[in-house]
Amino acid sequence: MATVAQILKSKPDRTVHTIAPTASVFDAVKLMAEKNIGALVVSEGEAVVGVLTERDYARKIVLMAKSSKDTPVREVMTSQVMYVSPDRTSEECMALMTESRVRHLPVMDKGRMVGLVSIGDLVKDVISEQKFVIQQLEQYITH
Repeated sequence: MATVAQILKSKPDRTVHTIAPTASVFDAVKLMAEKNIGALVVSEGEAVVGVLTERDYARKIVLMAKSSKDTPVREVMTSQVMYVSPDRTSEECMALMTESRVRHLPVMDKGRMVGLVSIGDLVKDVISEQKFVIQQLEQYITH
């Protein structure tokens, strides 16, 4: 199993997009659309104070008939942020995501955010590892 640090190194774009809790939800959704991402880390300075996802938008703005232009991110973000350290394995992250029903985990190292892993990143890693095992087994069988 790969570690979170290895998964982050393999990502072509390691940029973690953030937004302030005072920004409008409209601006947050606009940024997610521009960057083609499903979540933003909400931060105040260096501190991670929440995560805003497309799911938060759908459930807390659209279904509640709120205005995304008039609602600050602070009101709809998930403020209890689950995070992992770079030494955790993809298997541990998947278990945490499944148990907590989240799809994004900020990666924290010594109190500083160093990346973000998504369920897609973890699935990609698992598929890559399975392909490698299959290749090794095929080579073993044919030799």
